[in-house]
Amino acid sequence: MNKTYELHIAGLTRQLTLHRVSEHLSIAGFIMLGDTELVEECAKALVEKLPKDLDFLVCPEAKAIPLTHAMARIMGIDYIVIRKSVKVYMDNPLIADVKSITTAQQQHLVMDSADVKKLYGKRVAIVDDVVSTGGSLHAVEEILSRTACKVVAKVAPLLEEGGYDGHDVVYLERLPVFPD
Repeated sequence: MNKTYELHIAGLTRQLTLHRVSEHLSIAGFIMLGDTELVEECAKALVEKLPKDLDFLVCPEAKAIPLTHAMARIMGIDYIVIRKSVKVYMDNPLIADVKSITTAQQQHLVMDSADVKKLYGKRVAIVDDVVSTGGSLHAVEEILSRTACKVVAKVAPLLEEGGYDGHDVVYLERLPVFPD
């Protein structure tokens, strides 16, 4: 029988299954994909915490996409997805490496030069589903540091207690990790 963690977030309750990520550590799987109610309620709650003068939202592929889309709709702005691989249509992409607690190998994050142009002089917020070690967040920041935009906020529904202190992240709830 799988162990679970009961999460209370944005007025909702979800049972999260615990998954082993190393010999002595399990995490609660927070999967927003396909949970429309959860995405919408988290989006509303996070938008309330953001500056009102943002020009774009930026998120890493893939689990943060529906959340970012819902937030962008509420705010009436567009968003950019930083991809996990170089696509044939990309010219001169910006690339950063990232290692995530939920991914076995190192990955790449990639921003197309067309998106770099869109961000010129713009105020942006980085959106992710969970910040744990801060690896994905730092990789997105690295890419954005090579553009002419200004990152004014970093947001996620959850700050997982995976080592990143979250001092610069707006989040709704903390998510514990589970040492075995």
